[in-house]
Amino acid sequence: MTAQLHFADAGEAADLAAFLARLIHYDKAAAVRLQAAGETLAVFGRPPSFEVLAIRTARLAKPYEYGLDTSLDVTVSAGELLESVDPAGSASVPQAVTGPPWAGVLPPRGGWQPEAGLPGMDAVRGLVAAAVAEFKARVAELPAERRVRAELDQLGREIWSRSIGDTGLPVRAAHAAQALGFLRGDSLDLLSSGAWLRLRTPYGSVAVRRAGVGGLSVSPV
Repeated sequence: MTAQLHFADAGEAADLAAFLARLIHYDKAAAVRLQAAGETLAVFGRPPSFEVLAIRTARLAKPYEYGLDTSLDVTVSAGELLESVDPAGSASVPQAVTGPPWAGVLPPRGGWQPEAGLPGMDAVRGLVAAAVAEFKARVAELPAERRVRAELDQLGREIWSRSIGDTGLPVRAAHAAQALGFLRGDSLDLLSSGAWLRLRTPYGSVAVRRAGVGGLSVSPV
């Protein structure tokens, strides 16, 4: 018998399906790590183009339970999970897969503190738009023989690694949040815990390691 997830409503299932579809857009073989305890499901993914950890939560209709298990912690295929999502508000948990390295190193579950200095939502979206425009313009200026992967990757790292103000949060984190559908509405926060920074909105979070911060905080595998 396959473990089942029962979401609080159809909207929760639809939002999770949209998140999974966006991950698969960037990586057809994407894996996600699922952690469910009580009435909350956390889904972690890593879109390779952005080098960030994306986090989407969903409310469950009742505390998770499957046989004697009262919590869930497993890495599965994002595509198989997406296929199992029932629009009415449930999903089957696919068979576990061998997780990619990132799945064993997650941000801490607690200890998050607010960080100052993050601009408002409109300003953050504007920064992302400006960075995209700059990348396209600079690529267009390159001679044809220099438009190779190594050159484009170097240019991308230069632009997307820039910090948003003095926060230490790279622009690529905001770019990822926008690409994954998180930069909606007006509410966003910047949080820190140990070596991690986390850009959070009501629609999801993006977490990155802070540059130059030693030590690594992890959740149990």
